[in-house]
Formats: sequence, structure tokens, C-alpha cells
Amino acid sequence: MMAEMKGMILAAGYGERLWPLTADRTKPALPVLGKPLVGYVAEYLARFDISDVIVNLHHRPDSVRASLGDGSEFGVNLNYVHEPKILGTSGALDNARDLFDRETFVVINGKIITDVDLSAALKIHRERNALATLVLLQNSNFERFSVVETSEGMVTGFSGAPTRTASSAEGAPLMFTGIQILEPRIFDYIPRGVFSHSTVDVYPPAIAKGERIVGHVSTGMWYELSTLQRYLDISLALLKREGRDVYAGRDASIDQTAEVSESILWNDVTIERKAKLNRTILGDGVRVAGGEQFQNAVIVRADLLAGKTAPAKALKGSLEGDKFVVPLSQ
Repeated sequence: MMAEMKGMILAAGYGERLWPLTADRTKPALPVLGKPLVGYVAEYLARFDISDVIVNLHHRPDSVRASLGDGSEFGVNLNYVHEPKILGTSGALDNARDLFDRETFVVINGKIITDVDLSAALKIHRERNALATLVLLQNSNFERFSVVETSEGMVTGFSGAPTRTASSAEGAPLMFTGIQILEPRIFDYIPRGVFSHSTVDVYPPAIAKGERIVGHVSTGMWYELSTLQRYLDISLALLKREGRDVYAGRDASIDQTAEVSESILWNDVTIERKAKLNRTILGDGVRVAGGEQFQNAVIVRADLLAGKTAPAKALKGSLEGDKFVVPLSQ
């Protein structure tokens, strides 16, 4: 348990790499096994007695509001802050600074599912009298997350994605989980009224002035849902923990002759006779006709995308009758 403090969930992102699942909602509002992604984040904070939570909004804000409501379903009390233009990870804090008391607070990315021990990080934060504590994990798989450089437990800098050229003696690189514990004095380093990012515009100047930015290396479950492939893989990993490999949402109709494996089905989907799905995501209301087969694909209704243009970072897809199909093998 932790002393009562405020939290902030960063939920203003566009979710371009998750399109077309984000065609009618923003990334934090995506359902993951029937629960909104940002709901997992709110519940995580509630587990550590952080019940007073601020959520920043920008892209499709109503989708987040509809997902979270007042927060009571997830054990928190929410205060929404809208950004007319997107402000970045620390600009978001500047935009909400009037809502923070002069007490320690927690900021967390709205696109993660985790069980890392926040209490342990807070203990280190206080013991080391830190301005900020970043919760880190070892990036054992050398995924494309920025490297956090540390020395004797203190953050010294940030660099690009890791490479495997480093000697094995150096061990796995460290990456930032998107969870941070901050003192109100951090606002001394956040530019006023402009776009800014914490790891670019705030922490480097603070470190240069001798501030104590702690890197707390944690362990545990941590998933970051930023691409269609990650969304599928992580959803299946969560299902596997329950001994299942298929999730079907509300009012799903699956013919008994259909073959469905390692797939995620949203609400109101229809799968007709002898259709086959493997490693496929179906959005709301998608109908798979009798005999159709899909593998390693994301499928939404074609009418969902009428008049909409795919964002720059989206995977390519094509119209197939009343469906829009995005192959994951790109």
C-alpha cells in the first residue's frame, strides 16, 4: 500500500500504427479482452491506492470518456483534461499543473498492461530523495525501445533503440516502462505552454543541473500495445494465462462448423459455416462468410472507413467486399 497521492494517465495519443482498429476510437480506448486498455491502467493505479487520477485527452476524446466514465468501475475517481493541440509527454503535465498539489505524484502511459511493483519504486524514490524515479525493465529481447543509460542507479541519459553489437558482458539494455514517480518541483523544468517530451526536454536539463533522476529496475509483467502485431500477440499471451486461445466479445455468432484459433473477436461478429480464422482480429460487426479463410490479419467493416484516409504509419490493407483486410505479414 502507498500513501495517498495523485496519478496521471497519458491518453492523448493517436494510435496510428493500430489503425484501422483506431478508426473510430483512440488507442487507450481499444478493448483488450473486453476491457478498455486504459481501464487496465486505471486498475493498476487503484491497486496501489492511487484513486485520484487525471487523464489527458486529445484525439477522439469521447472514446476515452465512454470507456472510463467517472472511473468508479475501475476503482478510481477521474478528472479529464483536454489538449486542443497535442502537447507531448511533459507538455501534458504542464497543461494539468494546476490540478497537482504540492505532493509526490505518479504518471503512467495509457497504453500499457503491467503488474510491476510501484510500491518498491516509491520506496527507492524516497530513500534516494529523487526529483523523479523512472521505472525500468531489462529489454532482454532487444526490442525497439529507447535505451535508458544509468550509473549507480541514477539515470544519466537516453539513446536510440538497442543493437545486439554490445558485448554480452554488458547485459540487456534498460528500457523505460512509461511509469514515473515525480516531485512537484519537476514543473521547474517543464516548458510552459508548448509541446515537450520528458526524455528530451525535461530530464536531460535536470540531469545536467545535478538533479537526482533515479532509474529503478523492476521485474514483472509488462506489455506495451502500440502496433497491430503487438495487440494480437499480447492479447493471445493474456488469454494463454487463462488456458484459452480465442476471445469472443458480446453477441458473437460462430457456426459450429467454423474453425477459429488464436484469434480475437470483438462485439457482434458473425462467422458462418466452415469459415476458418487463425491469428486474426475481427472488429465490431464483421461478418466472415461461409468458407472464407483468413490468417495473420486484422479485419474491420468497410463502412467504418468510409471517407477516412489511412494515417501515415498504418499498415496497408485492401477492400474485400464488405470488409477491409490488413495482412500482418508486411
